[in-house]
Amino acid sequence: MAEVQDATNVGKPVPIVLAEEDHQFVLDEEALESILLKDDIKDRNVVVVSVAGSYRKGKSFLMDFVLRYMKATYHLNLINEDAHWIGSDDKPLDGFSWRGGSDRDTTGILMWSEVFKATLNDGEKVAIVLLDTQGTFDSESTVKDCATVFALSTLLSSIQIYNLKFNIQEDDLQHLQLFTEYGRLALEDSGTKPFQKLQFLVRDWSFPYEAEYGAEGGKKILDKRLQISDKQHPEHQSLRKHIKSCFSDIGCYLMPHPGLNVATNPNFDGKLSDIEPEFKKNLITLIPMLLSPNQLILKEIGGQKIKAKELVHYFKAYIKLCTGAELPEPKSMFDTTAEANNLSAVASAREVYRSMMDTICGGNRPYLNSNSLDVEHFKNKDIAIEQFIAKRKMGGDEFSESYKFKLENDIDEDFLKFKSQNESKNVFKSARTPAVFFSVAVVCYFISGLFNFFGIYSVASGINLIMGLALLILILWSYIRYSGVHSELGSTIDDAANIMWDNFLKPTYEIFLQKGLEQATNQAINIAVNNTTSPITGVQSPFVKRPMQRMNSHIEMNDRFKQT
Repeated sequence: MAEVQDATNVGKPVPIVLAEEDHQFVLDEEALESILLKDDIKDRNVVVVSVAGSYRKGKSFLMDFVLRYMKATYHLNLINEDAHWIGSDDKPLDGFSWRGGSDRDTTGILMWSEVFKATLNDGEKVAIVLLDTQGTFDSESTVKDCATVFALSTLLSSIQIYNLKFNIQEDDLQHLQLFTEYGRLALEDSGTKPFQKLQFLVRDWSFPYEAEYGAEGGKKILDKRLQISDKQHPEHQSLRKHIKSCFSDIGCYLMPHPGLNVATNPNFDGKLSDIEPEFKKNLITLIPMLLSPNQLILKEIGGQKIKAKELVHYFKAYIKLCTGAELPEPKSMFDTTAEANNLSAVASAREVYRSMMDTICGGNRPYLNSNSLDVEHFKNKDIAIEQFIAKRKMGGDEFSESYKFKLENDIDEDFLKFKSQNESKNVFKSARTPAVFFSVAVVCYFISGLFNFFGIYSVASGINLIMGLALLILILWSYIRYSGVHSELGSTIDDAANIMWDNFLKPTYEIFLQKGLEQATNQAINIAVNNTTSPITGVQSPFVKRPMQRMNSHIEMNDRFKQT
């Protein structure tokens, strides 16, 4: 039953979701709350009617007839006079903004400021909200823009009108799959179908001899388009299963063309006198079929009816999800193909790098000096990048530049693994841990003996404890390396050994080595001064050669030690 309302209450379209220049969508919370949190509205369960589809296909034009029906039915109570709600022939159409032409008119999502009130047959008082959405696939919108708007309107509506031109084509179903999947990802899986009613509206249907105008003809076409058969490609079967799994109710209505005056007259203002009678006849049938009080579908989420004040929170949550980083980036078919093509080129070039590095320092190759490994890395990296550049790719050089950067990062990650694998073959480094703890034990043994000699037994006992601990750790490390168990503990022991080596043993060794080197150098210089070339034979004394040879030997040994 309709509630008679104040007919003087004139509403207007209010932008709720705003489209910004950087292709981001922002919710106008203040405007939304001013509509849905009114005292006579906020505690009512809501019916949300939305229209979505490609741009310049007459969505706003349709919504203004919806408004005309709502005002007549829920203001003037003309529900029992079905033909009268559409108004007089000379009355211009007003409400949501619309115009003729080829450029889009609506941006973002608009909500009609007046929420219509109705009482259902069981006495429940409900509120009816109308949404008009930005058209998809215009020259300014990205695929993500289209997906975001369509997903939001589908998530928030209880009746989603999918506005199409001429026919239900395969690409229409593919776009529907993309957009609804984008919206479905924003929902937690509740085990139920995520969306409610989907109403296909096919405008300018030109084949009434195949299927008559109206809901019956629409059902015939819809069943045919969504039919699943074994002869179809698995991709087409999956597409249809997906659409059926997303909506609890799917319908279709075939509308005739409104006439040439509507399509070609730039001064057309919506007067019924300029519209074909067949179009008006179907309008009178279509809109009450969706919005008469006994046909209303209450908005439900997870099986729970949603009140107007609760819808505000869902608006906030869904806009955050659909515009945030949680959802994957929806892409056009070209972008998806170009991305796959470039990723394939990256994988191929990366495999070339891995193959060449594997022949140099792979698992069955001996240890390679770190400087030589670096040289091989840069050489093979350049070869891999040249192969990536030479491979024919979709998207152009600018598009491929980011994938070239990805290849470089992937190769650098692979090099770290090869480098770690190569270092594990270094005998000196693998022996560092036992050498460190054995050295600690030996040093502690001699220091303990020294303290025992001087009778300082308490200190000697403490040093003996350290020696025993070092030997125990050495035994534990040997068992871990032999058995392969508790590898994390083994890594911790290796880290401790590296810390002791870098901070204590290595500096001490270098100090003693430097002192020994200086003494050898001074000794060699003294001998060289005192033992010069023989004035008789003209031959350099062997006492000059040997100290110099010893000095060079010390320097060479020190360099080798630093490398390891």
